[in-house]
Amino acid sequence: MSLTIQRWGTATMGEVTKTLELKLVDPTLHKRRKLRETRDAYQNALQAAFAAGCDTQSAANDVVVEYDLSGYAKNALKQYVPQLHNSYDADELHDDHPVRFTNEGLQLDHQPQNAIEWYVKVPHHEDYHLWIPVRANPDQREWLEAVYADDAEMGESQLFKRDGTWYLHITATRDVAEQSAASADEQTPIGVDIGEASLVTVCHRDDSGSPVRPELWADDGKAVRRLRKTYFTATRRLQQRGSERIADSFGDALWDQIDDIFHRVTREVVAYAESVENPVLVLEDLTDIRENMDYGAYMNRRLHGWGFAKLHAQIRYKAAETGIPIETVNPRNTSKACHACGEHGSRPRQATFRCLSDDCWVGEYQADVNGAINIADRYRSGESHRRSDRSSRQKAGDDDSATDGASLTGPQDSHAVNESRSDSFAHQKSPISGDNAETQQVTRGTNAS
Repeated sequence: MSLTIQRWGTATMGEVTKTLELKLVDPTLHKRRKLRETRDAYQNALQAAFAAGCDTQSAANDVVVEYDLSGYAKNALKQYVPQLHNSYDADELHDDHPVRFTNEGLQLDHQPQNAIEWYVKVPHHEDYHLWIPVRANPDQREWLEAVYADDAEMGESQLFKRDGTWYLHITATRDVAEQSAASADEQTPIGVDIGEASLVTVCHRDDSGSPVRPELWADDGKAVRRLRKTYFTATRRLQQRGSERIADSFGDALWDQIDDIFHRVTREVVAYAESVENPVLVLEDLTDIRENMDYGAYMNRRLHGWGFAKLHAQIRYKAAETGIPIETVNPRNTSKACHACGEHGSRPRQATFRCLSDDCWVGEYQADVNGAINIADRYRSGESHRRSDRSSRQKAGDDDSATDGASLTGPQDSHAVNESRSDSFAHQKSPISGDNAETQQVTRGTNAS
């Protein structure tokens, strides 16, 4: 949950953004098949646009327009793929990305008299949608009701499958009365260092300015390095033997293990922040990280594919869901400077920082903790790169379409937006309990989960 404070007279109003969690309830065989088709088409379009190097919305549009997806999914792709190239400078895609829909892609319906009272209309393709019952996080009921009553603005939504169950995450924004956020002087900056020796390291200073409670995920860094080494070695040998399909399957299994580690570690990072008074998580600006990475071919292969962008993204959305603010700073020299005196030092070993100033008390220090403290200090000194600042530094030409990219393909299923909720629900009520008219559609190109 993110919070932007505005002062109106004596009242303090906050624009709050929250991620609403919905679990799809027992979709029929037909609907599960359609969900898989949507996911597969989206993944194929994403891979094609990414492989084509699309760094503008118009370039991505030329690729994704050919795929059997709703306009909402295509427009979301046109915004997302250029970000991968321009903001994150990603080299490759390994994980199973959720299906994204732009802000008007989903529709909610509320039937409080039913045992399952919430329903969602998921775009499949063209003019075809799926009404599916959903269970919501009970703590978010007020938010769902606000979205349904148009008192909250629906943002992007994401459809994904985890452990055999389909889920929807929907962002929603509304104005609410809030207590004033902590001032910059009251905040506790927590530096987050993502590195090679320790997967993630966090640390902050206490009221006296002393670094306290450093936490390192070094064992997880070792585990990810081992899995990546296994991936590169084994898949190369399998490919040399012509076993491409086995190599792909083996690689997917390894990346699933890495993904599990990422999710656990980022949850623990946010839990650390929750234990600190008035926390703000401070990350390094990804754009600058990518530009400054040049360690030779071997290290570049490891670091560029290490997962900086993914770890950043997971920390961001997990922090947002708990109301912890995120800031970013320029990472230049955060690993080279001494956190105590500011002088440059050396790295005799990967995990060791040595201050070169004879007058400094530090001597040798844990390198990742030193970096995390420097990141926090850089924010405390007044430097911060907000999301809008970063987007202004993207490559020219990536803003060549209207908001949400609607001017390029346009949402083919936009007529659905004009339906009243009651009319559309009455028309589609039978598919909610069965498949009825939907089962008369011809199913094509189905794939197993």
